[in-house]
Amino acid sequence: MAELLLEILSEEIPARMQGRAAEDLKRLVCEGLGKAGLEFSKAEAFVTPRRLALVVDGLPLRTPDLKEEKKGPRVGSPDQAIQGFLKGAGLASLEACEKRMVGKAEFWFAVVDKKGAATAEILPGVIVDAIKALPWPKSMRWGIHKISWVRPLHSIIAMFEGIVIEGAIDFGAPDFRVQKLDANFPGSYPVTFTVRTEGHRFLAPASFAVSGFADYRAKLEKAFVILDAAARRAKILADASAAAAKLGVTLRDDPGLLDEVAGLVEWPVVLAGAIDEKFMDVPAEVLVTSMRAHQKYFATLNADGSLGRHFIVVANMVAEDGGALIVAGNERVLRARLSDAKFFWDQDRKTKLEARVPALASRVFHAKLGTVLEKVERLEKLSAFIAGKIGADVAAATRAAHLAKADLSSGMVGEFPELQGIMGRYYARHDGESELVANAIRAHYQPLGPSDACPTEPVSVAVALAEKIDTLAGFWSIDEKPTGSKDPFALRRSALGVIRLVLENGLRLPLIVVFEAALAANRGAASLAGELLAFFADRLKVSLKEKGVRHDLIDAVFALGGEDDLVRLLARVEALGAFLASDDGANLLVAARRASNIAGIEAKKDGASFEAPVDPALLAQAEEKDLFARLSGVEEAVRKAVGVEDFAAAMRALASLRGPLDAFFEHVTVNADDPALRANRLKLLSQIRRTTMLVADFARIEG
Repeated sequence: MAELLLEILSEEIPARMQGRAAEDLKRLVCEGLGKAGLEFSKAEAFVTPRRLALVVDGLPLRTPDLKEEKKGPRVGSPDQAIQGFLKGAGLASLEACEKRMVGKAEFWFAVVDKKGAATAEILPGVIVDAIKALPWPKSMRWGIHKISWVRPLHSIIAMFEGIVIEGAIDFGAPDFRVQKLDANFPGSYPVTFTVRTEGHRFLAPASFAVSGFADYRAKLEKAFVILDAAARRAKILADASAAAAKLGVTLRDDPGLLDEVAGLVEWPVVLAGAIDEKFMDVPAEVLVTSMRAHQKYFATLNADGSLGRHFIVVANMVAEDGGALIVAGNERVLRARLSDAKFFWDQDRKTKLEARVPALASRVFHAKLGTVLEKVERLEKLSAFIAGKIGADVAAATRAAHLAKADLSSGMVGEFPELQGIMGRYYARHDGESELVANAIRAHYQPLGPSDACPTEPVSVAVALAEKIDTLAGFWSIDEKPTGSKDPFALRRSALGVIRLVLENGLRLPLIVVFEAALAANRGAASLAGELLAFFADRLKVSLKEKGVRHDLIDAVFALGGEDDLVRLLARVEALGAFLASDDGANLLVAARRASNIAGIEAKKDGASFEAPVDPALLAQAEEKDLFARLSGVEEAVRKAVGVEDFAAAMRALASLRGPLDAFFEHVTVNADDPALRANRLKLLSQIRRTTMLVADFARIEG
């Protein structure tokens, strides 16, 4: 067994594309190997800012010999059919074929011995196809090439058994309008496979040869390149945490930035700088965003959780002066950045949020849904409506909704759009608005995702719900619903946000009523409320599935219709899940479904309905009498328990049917010869279905 080593060296690959590209390269190469009949024991991909690498272990030296059989025409078929078969099989005559009986007829079979090929001869095609097929989100053309790739290529290591593979990649015929070929530009000519690569662009730019993956990885590290992105990430985190500790602060947790920075450097060197004291009165979120978004600096925190003056920068260079010049340069750039931020902070506070609201009339929310000011007017009404339903301060909710979008016209949000809402809170507090209002402005976009905090204060919850439900109702009204994997307006995220707000705060909110109010404000048909609720049911399945809740149980409860209280629905689902996990529940499920199926089949066969009440006088056997007597009491008990939302009690009442129902099916013949007796027994089975439907539609439960 042998090893394949592949490295694609290029100009810097954008950090956000690196992880996906490494996995795509691995997938494409492995698929190509599989199609060629080459099995392997292990494949591992690596990525740095300048290189994609792949090592595949356990490859055979040759593909296996194969014996292929092809079935041909029936013996005695016309010559034209015979010749076509021979040509397709690559044979000259029928002498190389066999006759075999298939059923009652005799057919020709061609048996072709296909010799295996040397793996080294197959690999060039697999590699070239994989490189050309890499699905980059964005790509470019360079040099004389017509076909694009993410960045210009420098070289490609392609080795098998420690020996270079004969091959090259050419991105297409040259454009002959180019009068002069630039031999110094990377990739101006077809890139031939080699055993040589380069180390760090500045610290070890000389090329060197490698003999295999272990040698390649070791020599790269000597040349100031850490090949494994996870190792770079771990080193950055450890070194940055240590540097912060020396300064008496802690590193602010930021896994997203950590991943990005690990994709920007091949040899991370952690350095620490300081923010000029004059900028420390600017809101911490502004300082963090400015450092993070523009400079890729890590913020630090003081012992009390406040923002520290120091920041951590990760360089891709070992400096002779220990990094003093690098730090000084980064501090100088940061001063310029923060000077702009401080200017916006000082200027924005000169204009009250209230005065910024009219300017929202010039901002289009959506061509078919009007301006941002029109959305604000809808939010005011819907926030007040929801606040009344959940016991929040209606006046505060209305005021917060009125000011919620005002910071969009501030200089700070214009520079840092990700601070919308956050800056609104600061400006509202500066203007003397109440904390309820200011906090609701800050929280009205939340939660933005599964890891984002969910508001808990009632006014904030009301405005956050209104923001998301108005968006959903608006796009439903103009028929811009998510389709397949496409969701350009993040409506699935909005629905999940509503679900979290409702469930995490235990809100008894009738969604249909709220949807109808939101749809009316967006000039949408009230009938769309049912569609929206169905959309929420799908999102709820996704949300609860992550918590281990079965989707079929949600289906079974939603199938009852009219359930738009998510808290009550979840309680019912949890009780149903616990019930079905018991022996009584599992056995009753089987019996109840049997009863429903029999009644349904016979009703369809007869073209009749068996929903009428059971006639007690026609109950002949003790088992059916016992079941009917028990069923009447259980139905009443379930109705009462469901009415007070004691779903556990409803399940316990259903469980008492298990014995009588088992006895009924064991001793009673449903399809009796007497038509009246048969019809009465089918009515009894229909009553069982009606009783279980008080809790859930058992027919939708799997298992």
